[in-house]
Amino acid sequence: MNASAGSESVSDVDIESDEEPFDLSRPFTRKQALAAGITPNRLRGPGFVRLHTGVFVAADVELTPLIRAEAALTTYADTAFASHATAARISGLPLPALPGEHVTVMAQKDRHRIGGVVCHCALKAEVRTVAGVRVSLIEQNFVELATLLTLVDLVVVGDHLVRKNPNGLGRLQRHCAQATGPGAAAARQALAYVRTGVDSPMETRLRMLIVLAGLPEPLVNQLVGEESELDFRKYDLCWPAIKLIVEYDGRQHVERQEQWESDIDRREKIDDDGWRILVFIAKDIYTTPGNTLDRIHRQLVARRLPDVPTHLSPQWQLHFPGRP
Repeated sequence: MNASAGSESVSDVDIESDEEPFDLSRPFTRKQALAAGITPNRLRGPGFVRLHTGVFVAADVELTPLIRAEAALTTYADTAFASHATAARISGLPLPALPGEHVTVMAQKDRHRIGGVVCHCALKAEVRTVAGVRVSLIEQNFVELATLLTLVDLVVVGDHLVRKNPNGLGRLQRHCAQATGPGAAAARQALAYVRTGVDSPMETRLRMLIVLAGLPEPLVNQLVGEESELDFRKYDLCWPAIKLIVEYDGRQHVERQEQWESDIDRREKIDDDGWRILVFIAKDIYTTPGNTLDRIHRQLVARRLPDVPTHLSPQWQLHFPGRP
């Protein structure tokens, strides 16, 4: 092909080979490009993006998690698959920023180093296929993530998984119970904290802050209200026995006027019923978690919830260090 292609995008151009048109919209190696007639100079030009050493794709291709996974797998054996953070990104799981891609091979002889790719080895694996790309099964991926994530971040992932598929909790429990090797123990520990019906990662974090401090665990998204009036309202976390509610208020609540007005209305109604509601925002969890716990602890004691410890467990400080 020459420069006369005009405005036609690179990924739309067929380059003839001995077999079939060369697909530039999928990651390919330098060797494959040269065999298809792409010159080294053109490969270094603006029409292509180098994803890894010797692995390229057309510059107009959106670099989705699936494309990045396929690029990472390009130079590995056909039995290799996307795993760990790479598989989680394909599944849309809520992760902190984790650099690089992860692949797993089934034999030590298939391992090799590529910049930006972490290569693992497993003797056995459960794999699914997503758009032609081999990816860790969801339950296996949860155990893999246990080698990368903190306890709280892993519980965030678990809560997300069972919210998307409540029936999947049993499969996750069975898989973790049988798992061995790296991540297995940490996965089982995190799974013990996973709850169904959690609406957001920040709700998980707030609940974990409370539980790791040794306070009685609140109910998740419990319906609160008078049955006679058929006026039930759902709140993030609560202790019904003492009429105490804890809610996380995300930024989107402030940005949407109608949501903000609705929240004010329902909070006024709940106050009228004798409930107390404590509202927290991101800084209360990330910056001043100690103050947050003090507020909750005082209310639990004042309202005489049974089994509330006099002093908080210091365990929470390992996971929520806060900032000055």
